[in-house]
Amino acid sequence: MSSTTEEIMEQAAEEIKRADHLIYVSLKYTRTVDVLKSIIERLINAFDHGFGALLQHAKNNKKISTVPELPRLKLDGIRTVYATDPTIMNYLDLYALFKKINKAQFKSSQEYRRHVTMTAHLDTDEEIEITIDIISDYFKQTKEFLNYTERLIHGTNE
Repeated sequence: MSSTTEEIMEQAAEEIKRADHLIYVSLKYTRTVDVLKSIIERLINAFDHGFGALLQHAKNNKKISTVPELPRLKLDGIRTVYATDPTIMNYLDLYALFKKINKAQFKSSQEYRRHVTMTAHLDTDEEIEITIDIISDYFKQTKEFLNYTERLIHGTNE
């Protein structure tokens, strides 16, 4: 049973609500790396739903015949259908970063303080630090992606 683009976008909105709560309530009071990690997971879920909605929209417009089930194939489908959209391509890069951060080994510092930091060790020798300010920016970018997706689906971008 396939969902409509509206249902999929509703699921994305639910993930954003959960991430919003984690940032503005949970993180405010607990300030732990576990909360930062949970926020990353919610943002990934929101992106997954956004990409699903874009693929469903492409299917509805006969640009693809089926919406792939596997995550890797979904991303390949997005890269194919929206190859000429630099905004979507930039959001794919952000999504890839979130996935790397989520899979990475990490260490925590300054837990229970304003400057709680999650340092993720990415597969290369690269480290990335996630703070409250950085996670808030990632949250904002994810909301912008979903707004852009909504406009694409409803034809107000094209």
